[in-house]
Amino acid sequence: MAEDSVDLHEYLRNIGADGERDFLHEIAALAVRLAMDAEVSQQIGAQPYERREERATHRNGYRERTWETRLGDVRLRIPKLRRGTYYPSFLEPRKPAERALVAVIQTAYIQGVSTRKVDDLVQAFGLSGVDKSKVSRMCRELDEAVSAFRNRPLEVAYPYLWLDALYLKVRQNHRIVNMAVVVAVGVRETGEREVLALDIGGSEEEAFWKAFLRGLVGRGLRGVELVISDGHEGLKAALAGVLAGAAWQRCRVHLMRNVLSHVPRGDKSLVSAALRTIFSQPTQEAARQQLAEVVLGMRPRWPRAAKVLEASEEDVLTYMTFPPEHWTRIYSTNPLERVNAEIKRRTNVVGIFPNEEAVIRLVGSVLIEISDEWQVGRRYFSQASMRSLREPEAERLAGPTPLRLAPIR
Repeated sequence: MAEDSVDLHEYLRNIGADGERDFLHEIAALAVRLAMDAEVSQQIGAQPYERREERATHRNGYRERTWETRLGDVRLRIPKLRRGTYYPSFLEPRKPAERALVAVIQTAYIQGVSTRKVDDLVQAFGLSGVDKSKVSRMCRELDEAVSAFRNRPLEVAYPYLWLDALYLKVRQNHRIVNMAVVVAVGVRETGEREVLALDIGGSEEEAFWKAFLRGLVGRGLRGVELVISDGHEGLKAALAGVLAGAAWQRCRVHLMRNVLSHVPRGDKSLVSAALRTIFSQPTQEAARQQLAEVVLGMRPRWPRAAKVLEASEEDVLTYMTFPPEHWTRIYSTNPLERVNAEIKRRTNVVGIFPNEEAVIRLVGSVLIEISDEWQVGRRYFSQASMRSLREPEAERLAGPTPLRLAPIR
């Protein structure tokens, strides 16, 4: 301990004697070096060269890193370990999406968004200031990462594909317009989820969806057996032209909303309960029979709602031709709605984007985070249930005795 004190005193005297060295800067560098040494010793369970039974591993050199602080750039020598990793607790690695938000703030400033709004964004994320050159570097890094993510090849089969869009406000030609941000999520043949694609367009017209789907096919999308989406006409037409061999499942939740929109408020709970009896059936055949009975019961009182339900029979019950273990996750776009909710949580902070590039930068960074989390999480579907996709359709359709429920009176 005495030797350490002597070394420290000598180090401080040398700083004071050298006029070119900033005292506070050097003190900060010394403090973080001592902090890292203490943390590494605690993680290893022993001091350098100390023999202890509790020792978990050994030091293995250093890696250099520049730490940007208010006192200037501090050169760090972060210890490396033979087994495991060490990262200093005082360094907080910024997530891609958080860096994206800083980039969006700077882009908004450049494009003429009011200073007050930029200040609000800065305070919302706990930032005290934004350095232009630093944010510019972040933008370049993010754009490269998002571009690589959007254009990566798809090398496996994806039996299930979810498609959906959300709308964000973007400044365009001195006007604020709503633009469609479309996202594709797939499930691999081994059961893992993956974010496949992202794009932005003026609207969900057929040409836009066709270009989006052709881009997926061009990157290697194959093996799609079921596409789950809402009933947008442009999307339906694009699917028929690009993924003609795949079945289509209309989102059950969207259909129920469409049906209930033609029902008076006081009757919505009754009709909603009747609709749920259709989807509680154990087989597609039983569900078709129940749907016919529900339509028959609804027609006298709610003819328009009955017409919407009857016209959607083929599309809304497609999921029942697939393994029953998958039904609760493939009958709607709910898995993708959760992704959209996370996107909106981040984009609501921005409000109005200065351009399309800022949208792609932020949303793409959020999707990279989500996709990375999925890769280390549990499979969305078990491998055994995914293998059952290869069974003949007749075997999958066979099920227990149908549940007979009374129609609406």
